[in-house]
Amino acid sequence: MGIRTRGPEGTGADMADDNEPNQQRERFPHTPVMLERIVELFTPTLEGPGKVVVDATLGMGGHSEGLLERFPELTVIGLDRDTDALAIAGERLARFGDRVRLVHTVYDGIAEAIAGEGFDEVDGVLFDLGVSSLQLDRAERGFAYSQDAPLDMRMDRTEGQTAADVLATYDEGELRRIFQRYGEEKLAGRYARAIVERRATKPFEMSGDLVQVLHDATPVAVQRQGHPAKRVFQALRIEVNAELSVLERAIPAALDAIAVGGRIVVESYQSLEDRMVKRELAARTTSSAPAGLPVELPEHRPTFQLVVKGAELADDAERAANPRAIPVRLRAAERIRK
Repeated sequence: MGIRTRGPEGTGADMADDNEPNQQRERFPHTPVMLERIVELFTPTLEGPGKVVVDATLGMGGHSEGLLERFPELTVIGLDRDTDALAIAGERLARFGDRVRLVHTVYDGIAEAIAGEGFDEVDGVLFDLGVSSLQLDRAERGFAYSQDAPLDMRMDRTEGQTAADVLATYDEGELRRIFQRYGEEKLAGRYARAIVERRATKPFEMSGDLVQVLHDATPVAVQRQGHPAKRVFQALRIEVNAELSVLERAIPAALDAIAVGGRIVVESYQSLEDRMVKRELAARTTSSAPAGLPVELPEHRPTFQLVVKGAELADDAERAANPRAIPVRLRAAERIRK
């Protein structure tokens, strides 16, 4: 499903009144993480006519809005599996007219989305991974353990199993596996057993029920170390949305789509994602020549070079102003040859 945003005639960015960006921010108060740094990283490759960037995790469109404002000739292809997010971003970005193309897809569909919009390659790709502010802030989506809501957690509510389905159908071993693998939860076995015992008498429907079971199964000393539901909710969300398997396909596909001189920027919020991104970037920025060769053949040279050394954090000012920036890890690379 492709959605191209088209504003009314005469409402393109070049004709917007001077106050429109400020008015937009008042209507859409979401603060995108590390926006200024992302604009800075993309500046060498996105200035000039005919440039195209893919916002692979569009969300409410905050990063895309910042890029479109900064680069007046830029086209953005925005991807999201969440139809609510696409609707909000479409309204937010409507003033940019045909410079915005919105596509309803999971981000491992990036190659098909680019081709579907008529491009062979792009000049930049941005990933802002994890759960979006929209999903966290809307209690009815069931992502936040701090609010009682139906256990849904689907990023695309048009298809797929819910968190309640996982809790109802996975056996104890499967639950333990996802809590360990996707939540890195030390009490995975204890929590899996408590969930199976509880569902024998009453199925899980609301997040508050799950939080209570997890709380009751957590030793008091461990409760002092943080909320007992945090890692379990993360694991359920990743399982429901197949986030890591999608990311494993998406990062290579995105790198393959980038033109020489183009860049990829990735923001991760938990270690599993960041390790996966780090591993793929390392593979693309390291020579593939066998050890001991006297001369490196051209085909073994790296195709990318790192733009950011290691993982970059948000600065202290942004972390204080926007708590959602606290866990972010940013990585970036540039294509140097095909």
